[in-house]
Amino acid sequence: MSQKIKCLIVDDEPLAQRIIEKYAEDISTIEIVCKCNNAFEAMQALNDNEIDLIFLDINMPKLSGINFLKTLKNPPLVIITTAYSEYALESYELDVIDYLKKPFSFERFWKAVQKVQERIKELSKENVVHEIVTSHNHDEDFIFVKSNKKTYKVNISDVFYIEALGDYVKIHTTDKVIITYQSMKKIEALLPTATFTRIHKSFIVSIPKIKSIEGNMVEIKDEKLPIGSNYKQEFQHIIDKSSVS
Repeated sequence: MSQKIKCLIVDDEPLAQRIIEKYAEDISTIEIVCKCNNAFEAMQALNDNEIDLIFLDINMPKLSGINFLKTLKNPPLVIITTAYSEYALESYELDVIDYLKKPFSFERFWKAVQKVQERIKELSKENVVHEIVTSHNHDEDFIFVKSNKKTYKVNISDVFYIEALGDYVKIHTTDKVIITYQSMKKIEALLPTATFTRIHKSFIVSIPKIKSIEGNMVEIKDEKLPIGSNYKQEFQHIIDKSSVS
């Protein structure tokens, strides 16, 4: 695995946070990016950081881990860490990777991380485009994308938005979704800046295809995508230039 799995700890117990941190130090493939004491801090952390995996406690003040997970539109991979066993069935219905009952050993923690690594490999094989051609004909509004020994022409005008997926990106077009092994930074460089803008660490949108903007959400292609705090000011500046008073 070429890049580390970027992790977020969400737990209101400092001791629990320290245990996960300690275990993570012994696994070279994962990196703890941020620690949060509750779901609201976690929401902000997800807006501000690229996160592949959440270690999520359930019993937290104000908003439980389960309810927090239900609020996420495109959640990262999740490992539940809790002292309670009765939420296991409900959590697996939300497609969590594993359910660690506290106190858990390093061996059990490592097994859960291995499941995450396997899931990431599986995701990379599902409808994966192996490479996106970095040459872009600036006289024509298209890019070429390779997929399963074929090269597809993707019209820029058909692209609604781009979504980050770990080491991959998902290109949402008029009639299909293409997954390609590529960074958001590189694909952003291929798109015309006049019509595409980054609104979040995980999303680039086509400005002409935006249906509406409400609060910190953008509606596009019947989806509501979050506006990250690091991108809000620039995005608002772009919208203001096109607004009618």
